[in-house]
Amino acid sequence: MRITVLGPGAWGTALAKIAHEGGHAVTLWGRPERLSAIGAANENSQYLPGIALPADWTLEPNLSAALSGAEGIILAIPSRSFSEITGQLGKFRGIAVSVTKGIEHETGRTMGGLIEADVPNATPVALSGPSLAAEVARGIPTALVCASENEAAAKTVQDWFHRPTLRMYTSTDVLGVELGGALKNIMAIAAGVCDGLQLGDNAKAALITRGLNEMRRLGSAAGALPETFSGLSGMGDLTVTCFSQQSRNRTLGERIARGESLETVLASATAEGYPTARSAKALAARLNVPTPIIDEVYAMLYEAKDVHQSVNDLLTRNPRPEA
Repeated sequence: MRITVLGPGAWGTALAKIAHEGGHAVTLWGRPERLSAIGAANENSQYLPGIALPADWTLEPNLSAALSGAEGIILAIPSRSFSEITGQLGKFRGIAVSVTKGIEHETGRTMGGLIEADVPNATPVALSGPSLAAEVARGIPTALVCASENEAAAKTVQDWFHRPTLRMYTSTDVLGVELGGALKNIMAIAAGVCDGLQLGDNAKAALITRGLNEMRRLGSAAGALPETFSGLSGMGDLTVTCFSQQSRNRTLGERIARGESLETVLASATAEGYPTARSAKALAARLNVPTPIIDEVYAMLYEAKDVHQSVNDLLTRNPRPEA
């Protein structure tokens, strides 16, 4: 198939590489200077240094040209820019795969929801799961899930990528897969705070367990299937993001816990958990769902609450049954 990948960051480049290796005709779209650097070196030195990239794919900085003839597109762009791009895709009629993990603050829509609203003739698919881009690009064993209400579309995307080192599963719970991928980034920031304050393994395990419960509770209230949060896009993605040294969200939490300013940390890397904390708190308020961990992460990021105070306020909550 002719597949266009929008966004030459780490994840977009890795997926473009995998699709190309699967025999598909791949076009990578992005800023001209980024594409020129990739083309000159056959490497994305900014995001995937040391990983050889194809020389015979198409690098196209013009969006209309990149979309021309495409049967499928993969949107691998930051959530803050997502609607800006989907607003230009209104005539596209193929499969549109979101690999961006976020929630729009104003509406509570996931990225798949934005595709539905802005690209009405496309068939939305969400791809998520525990996936560090560099490991996927290197062929290190990984498992992902692609979700769509259109099961044939999910199966098509599964076929794009499935191989011995990249196991692809399908789901029809699009909302659950997307919310799992988005909400776990907030929990990863909290896990990073645990690391930065050297709170130990017991505390981090408790945080992750209760964080998963919070994700499931909020997701279920929004209309997702609760069991989805026990799968790859929930527990799986939560685990890798909370523990990996490569996780930008975990690193954000660790650095602010060690005293760095939020502005300094955000200037050095994109961490989707930052905007998602604001969106998730608003969603929880609309749905009247208690989310104590999300609330404290929001307070640290947006209200300059002291990290020690946030930890103390979580630990001194009234005791309750586990549920």
